[in-house]
Amino acid sequence: MAKKILIVGGGYAGFYTAWKLEKLLRAGEAEVTIVDPLPYMAYLPFLPEVASGSIEPRHAVVARRRHLASTHNIAGKVTAISHASKTATVTPEVGEPFEFAYDHIVVTTGSVSRTFPIPGVADQAIGMKTIEEAVAVRDRMVGNFERAASLPKGSAERDRLLTVTVVGGGFAGIETISELRSFATSLLRRYPEITFDETKFHLVEAMGRIMPEVSLETSEWVIKDQTRRGVNIHLDTQLSSALDGKIELSTGESFESDLIVWTAGVMPRPFLRGTDLPIGPRGHVVASPNLKITTEDGAELAGAWTAGDTSQVPDTSATPGPGGFCVPNAQHAVRQGKLLAKNIVADLRGEGVREYSHKNAGAVAGLGINTGVFQSGNFAMKGYFAWLAHRFYHGLAIPSWERKWRVFGGWASHFFLGRDVVNIEAVTEPRAIFEEFASRPKA
Repeated sequence: MAKKILIVGGGYAGFYTAWKLEKLLRAGEAEVTIVDPLPYMAYLPFLPEVASGSIEPRHAVVARRRHLASTHNIAGKVTAISHASKTATVTPEVGEPFEFAYDHIVVTTGSVSRTFPIPGVADQAIGMKTIEEAVAVRDRMVGNFERAASLPKGSAERDRLLTVTVVGGGFAGIETISELRSFATSLLRRYPEITFDETKFHLVEAMGRIMPEVSLETSEWVIKDQTRRGVNIHLDTQLSSALDGKIELSTGESFESDLIVWTAGVMPRPFLRGTDLPIGPRGHVVASPNLKITTEDGAELAGAWTAGDTSQVPDTSATPGPGGFCVPNAQHAVRQGKLLAKNIVADLRGEGVREYSHKNAGAVAGLGINTGVFQSGNFAMKGYFAWLAHRFYHGLAIPSWERKWRVFGGWASHFFLGRDVVNIEAVTEPRAIFEEFASRPKA
């Protein structure tokens, strides 16, 4: 009988595990099933460029049904796991929940935005963790330019519409504020009613520095570069309130902002705490270096695996992450997914599994058109060539040549034609016009 492998979550780690399993498994050796509410894997490093119009949204996602030929896809969520009985409760998008019996389970549910109970954040802010959020940020900013252009200069509402706030100074936050600032600058040529000085961009970071993944010298260069481009960076500053769009900072400063983007941390999906899997103090699934789910006393659970942002994998490299665990980023998720597939196949065949170890490939960030940073060890590159390295690396890193050609093709077209400034905010309510004019039966 073919073994049943259930992959919970189809993001980086889940997609790469299934992709690799299809290449390694023999015919009839195992059946692989992915459960995820979305039909695609989003390439998260591209989200800031999606938000700034440099990459088309559909080019930054990978359709699983196109690239996973033999993997079964279930549109839904795993809402409960009982590894003691090796069953999972699947709640499909349509239909009743059902029990799924498995031989091996792969928990790769990824992460979600981690927020704090700050007034207004839950109601006013938007994250930068999904393709839908990135598209919404782009449309909101273009829409705000359109609305502000018809308002009198100096009005409070015009100032509010032209003010963008990003909370969090890690890679996601810096890339987001930089790309949006670059995008806003390019929009000004289409909106002669708006001047550069009217557009305000604020980055709020609680620590005394940004981008802890790079050297202090490199992070300080980024601050100077972005300040020169019009970004106001608030270090050692916490967001106290965002109620009704009024930003209040711990320094006492306050201003109105219509677009608030939250990038200050991620966390595993909370439902995992309700399973019988070993969970670490911060909600991660506990793993051994070979990616098997492991109890606190070090006992490995047979047929249980994990990888990516949702996992707590020991970092055995020369420079381990905080707490001695792999940090939640795409570099780890992709590598762990590939190894996880090899280890599952080895386990099925009674062969030895390998431990996850890695050599840091460095950190690269895009900071708007024609500028970026790259850091590998003590070597740092800044400016135009670092931006080219960023595009080259991530353009090749997105899975499948079909996606690579779309991404590189989009960049080439934008080079000659410029970024598309069309705003389609109305897509969030596509039936509004139809309903307004639709005929209804008389009472």
